[in-house]
Amino acid sequence: MTSDFDARQLERAIDLAALGGSRVSPNPRVGAVIVRDGQVIAEGYHHEAGSPHAEVEAIRSAGEQGLEGATIYVSLEPCCHHGRTPPCTDAIREAGIARVVVASDDPSAHAAGRGLGILRDEGIEVVVADGELATRARLMNQPFRKHARTGRPWVMFKSAMSIDGKVATRGGDSKWISGEASRELVHEWRAASDAVAVGIGTAIADDPLLTAREGGSESAVLAGRQPRRVIFDSLAQLPLGSRLLENAATIPLTVVVSRAAPRTATDALETRGVEVVCATGENEQARVRSALDLLGASGVTSLLLEGGPKLAGAFLDAGEIDEVRLFVAPILLGGRGARDPLESEGVENVADAVRSLTLTCERVGDDLLLSGRIREW
Repeated sequence: MTSDFDARQLERAIDLAALGGSRVSPNPRVGAVIVRDGQVIAEGYHHEAGSPHAEVEAIRSAGEQGLEGATIYVSLEPCCHHGRTPPCTDAIREAGIARVVVASDDPSAHAAGRGLGILRDEGIEVVVADGELATRARLMNQPFRKHARTGRPWVMFKSAMSIDGKVATRGGDSKWISGEASRELVHEWRAASDAVAVGIGTAIADDPLLTAREGGSESAVLAGRQPRRVIFDSLAQLPLGSRLLENAATIPLTVVVSRAAPRTATDALETRGVEVVCATGENEQARVRSALDLLGASGVTSLLLEGGPKLAGAFLDAGEIDEVRLFVAPILLGGRGARDPLESEGVENVADAVRSLTLTCERVGDDLLLSGRIREW
């Protein structure tokens, strides 16, 4: 049972966790607050993968202050295994902390309540929050949670469409449906993702860079970690003159092919510094799941799916879209042959439709941004 005071400290721990951003991937974002005698004496958060965890950061920031009898508030269950850093449960016990209040569980196979059990066995009081705080803590680590449970990355599908629900004209033109403010926001989403993916149709038609850039400018690549670019290209048709290959040596580029891809084509891509992986399966949906397994195994925990409609439809049919963000522009395209955002098999009955758990709407420049969370991990 958490008090109002406990809730305020957990809120602070969650706020601190958010400061880690995408730098912590594939680890979760975690924040910690230490309180003794009703006063906050130390804080910390996980800064980046391989660096000390939030609990250790907070304990170290306490300096010479004794922590015997203190309470530590943590946004995620403390780890209890040896990885790139020692177990946080050991650091908590050695510091003499008497009480641990946790906002959310860790679903990893090596955790899943083990850390809390170890702390209880050491005589440390453990409290686990529920309700809104627990939900907030879980939602901030959805990529980590899905990857921990399934081995696959969390997928956010993004698209821009007209008021009448079209993403391209009947001739295939889609530049630009969304406004400048919306496109700038997409670059922020790319920078926050481990990978960004499109289909070969989009790669050929748009010849994109798929990098995260300041203000969308092609000459202003954002500093820091760039997302892995992923092209779903069953037959390895990506042109060797594609702009994607220009910086394949410095910004990872992965092409997902099928067994039908010619060896000469895949060898040519690999010679240019492209990672080629083969997705297997009897149909497109199975190959999507296979590709996500391969990406997850390489450490990708979050993927921004940017299209096109056929690939997005395959992800939907595979049950691998976790969140949807749709920009609705103040234009009408019309046209019987204009493209829909999701060209999937779909459902026969409305009752069988995929239902979003949430739906929000906000203004972005001249556009509306509709966001829906399809599932929670």
